[in-house]
Amino acid sequence: MQRKTFVRCLGAALGMAAFAPVLTGCGGGNEATTDDTLDTTTTDTGNETVDGTVTPAGLSQAEIDGLLYMVEEEKLAHDVYLTLDGLWGAQVNVFGQIAPSETQHTQSVRERIPAHGLTDPTLNLALGAFVNPQLQALYDALILQGSQDLIAALKVGCLIEEVDIQDLRDRQAEVIDEPDIVAVYDSLMCGSRNHLRAFNRTLENKGGSYTSTVLGQTAFDAIAGSANESCGR
Repeated sequence: MQRKTFVRCLGAALGMAAFAPVLTGCGGGNEATTDDTLDTTTTDTGNETVDGTVTPAGLSQAEIDGLLYMVEEEKLAHDVYLTLDGLWGAQVNVFGQIAPSETQHTQSVRERIPAHGLTDPTLNLALGAFVNPQLQALYDALILQGSQDLIAALKVGCLIEEVDIQDLRDRQAEVIDEPDIVAVYDSLMCGSRNHLRAFNRTLENKGGSYTSTVLGQTAFDAIAGSANESCGR
């Protein structure tokens, strides 16, 4: 099942009225919402569905959709952070430090795509360019939000990371028997928890605070208040 979490909650947090039809029911309590579907534009992979569930690539449609969506979501994080570093890098180094890690995250997902006979939708895309039109609109909105001031930019970082954690959890729950994909998602979640800690710590050091819109405040605070982890691939 595809998820609306990223589109719905990022848009809701940014107050984008233009996305009102899809930005409804965003969770904010202690439990994350996981039962919605994401209207995702999926690149044609050339793999016809055989029985409605499993494709010749050996993946379920949900597994395929997950890989193709997550590679764009990781690219979005990288592109946002690189752009915001250009704006605020003289005041904080967190965006510049995390952007290269997001390059590695994107590459980790990219490696699984051809390995399963699929086509990477992010190939040859420029900075800030996306196949998924909703992610494209959200990238533009995030940059607009993060350009307002440093506090707003750091909140964008926190928001991206908590949504990334939830989306990775949801995608991993859809993986049936592909240990390589599970391992990649595990590693990315670990990295996202470290990134969340870094953004939240920098935000608090600058006098700001973050209210969770996805994981729930209790879960967010538990991650933000814990020690950094060592993440493998």
